[in-house]
Amino acid sequence: MDIAPLNQKTGYVRWMKNQGLPIHAGHGMADLRALEVRPHARLGGQAAFIQLHGMQGITGGYIGEIPPGDALKAERHLYEEVICILNGQGATELWDDHGHKKMFEWNKWSLFAPPLNTTHRLLNGSREPVRFLAVTNAPLAFDIYRDENFVFNCPYSFKDRYYGEEDYFEVGKKRYVSGLINIWETNFIPDIKSAMLESLEVKGAGLRLAQFEMSGNALVGHLGEWPVGKYHKAHHHGPGAIIVGTQSVGYVLLWHKQWGMHPYTDGHEDKVIDIKWGEASIYCPPGDWFHQHFNTGKEPARHLAVRYGSRIHPLGFKVSHQKTDDDVFRSVDEGGWMITYENEDPEIPKRYQAALRANGVVS
Repeated sequence: MDIAPLNQKTGYVRWMKNQGLPIHAGHGMADLRALEVRPHARLGGQAAFIQLHGMQGITGGYIGEIPPGDALKAERHLYEEVICILNGQGATELWDDHGHKKMFEWNKWSLFAPPLNTTHRLLNGSREPVRFLAVTNAPLAFDIYRDENFVFNCPYSFKDRYYGEEDYFEVGKKRYVSGLINIWETNFIPDIKSAMLESLEVKGAGLRLAQFEMSGNALVGHLGEWPVGKYHKAHHHGPGAIIVGTQSVGYVLLWHKQWGMHPYTDGHEDKVIDIKWGEASIYCPPGDWFHQHFNTGKEPARHLAVRYGSRIHPLGFKVSHQKTDDDVFRSVDEGGWMITYENEDPEIPKRYQAALRANGVVS
């Protein structure tokens, strides 16, 4: 993917390169748990940056690793962060400038978001290294302020985000539907692999999905699960959505919408990118690229997406180009961003059936 040289001059990229950590770049990576990490001077432990092409300057990410029985240094920052535990168990200590202090425990596949600019640190309570993925909107903060001291040391508490609420990190019980999507307000999910999801078949056969709204963030996400022998309808949206595989195996197809709804039959097969995914894999479709998620495994597929699209705290750059709140669920024929099964390239289901047979899966 061609990226303008000017990207190297952005505040975030310059800061990232000065940290002395590996930077893993590409459309995706096969296993976040296997990526190289190095000692992290600022935070402790070891870490590496994730710089996916589809982040396009509005989301960022890193993986961190905490040795057994150790803890990271405390930090605060003027950007939002969603953390997914990939291995191990431990706890997070968190406090604000008004004396409100919390501690909550987590395990493999727990998900949480420290409220904006609260001080927090992660502790490893297990006998194995803890590895986690953090997805952030740090690129926006660093590109605008270009001042590391301000981003990490601003003495301001956002009381509307956190003010010592007793049940803040308990599993939220508030679920409802907004437009066509299922919303779950919760600041903590103990296990994203077993969390309850609800039907959303407009996006794919047998799909169950819940969008989590977390810690007052604009950076939210969803959990999705779909059956053996099924796949999503192709769709596109804006940049920055990070997708992590948590169960089963499969692949995702990516192609820019300029190549149309039928890239194979229209002679653009060379423009289609095929990425294999599995447990702890990661990828990020660029903005305005169709993408389609396929399950080729022998168990239901489940993934985590961290992205913008909050129904409580929407961002103008995310929603201003939409015609409706649910364009991603409306067909291209209706002015939306989704290709229905009836209108998809006939080569896509043909190749999918071949992939299922190769894996010994009966659809």
